[in-house]
Amino acid sequence: MNLEHLKVFYTAATKRNFSETAKILHLSQPSVSLQIRQLEEHLNIKLFERTTKKIALTPAGELLYQYAEKIIRLVHKTEKEIEILSESIHGELHVGASLTVGEHVLPYVLGEYIKEFPNVDIKLKILNSEQIIEHLKNGIINLGFIESMISYPDLTQKPFLEDELVIIAPSSYADILIGENDVIEPNDVFSLPIILREKGSGTRQVVEEHLRKNGMDPDRLNVILELENTESIKSAVESGMGVSIISKSAIRKELKLKTLRAISIEGIKLTRYFYFVYDEMNITLPSESFISFITKYFSSGQGILGLDN
Repeated sequence: MNLEHLKVFYTAATKRNFSETAKILHLSQPSVSLQIRQLEEHLNIKLFERTTKKIALTPAGELLYQYAEKIIRLVHKTEKEIEILSESIHGELHVGASLTVGEHVLPYVLGEYIKEFPNVDIKLKILNSEQIIEHLKNGIINLGFIESMISYPDLTQKPFLEDELVIIAPSSYADILIGENDVIEPNDVFSLPIILREKGSGTRQVVEEHLRKNGMDPDRLNVILELENTESIKSAVESGMGVSIISKSAIRKELKLKTLRAISIEGIKLTRYFYFVYDEMNITLPSESFISFITKYFSSGQGILGLDN
């Protein structure tokens, strides 16, 4: 049995669509149809029932689908273990990351990773969560990094870092608004002019969820401006336009330079987890090595980019 034919069959059986299968595997649709037909001829049995609108598995196709998944997993595992024995982790690693993780977390970790694995060529794209899911499904990226859990059972997701969100204010007038102890009372938050990420963003969702959990209505926030990226928000806050609530990891430089001040809400800790997400059927050795590396990096007391040290 031809392994490539089996992979084409497995993808087609999963997607139930030959054109989508062709796109994922970077093949032409006639090539997909040909390889399926050759596999059926080899096994001397029909695997798909085809109609003008959809395809469905025959009983033989259902049986082969169950074994195909096990076979492909075993082949991947074997290839990885052999590559480990060769002591050479190499190849391309395509990563998709949300804005906060991609701009303010991964760059620091990637530098350390490349020192240990110089033969891995990393390609990093900044994407939103929906794009990351689509890119993983279509095999465009090997690994994704997101700011909150997703509801997609075909993908594996695991937390790797706890992130804290804080109110940021310009140091030049933070004392007037908030006082000298870097803490604000919950109800006083509603009197502040606030600049936030757009509705639907991961950061905005976390802020609103935490406020609701603590009996605070996020609709009462005095939102004066919505912006689509963190850098624009920081610039607006530094100019004195208002305050914001963003990831503490995004103001590492500004805290050191004392151009911004981090403010906490009394009795409320705004935290969330960052997650890595991947398709177990398409995990590569560079992906596994990076997952292992980043997990150890943050569990070894590094804190969030040194902010906790």
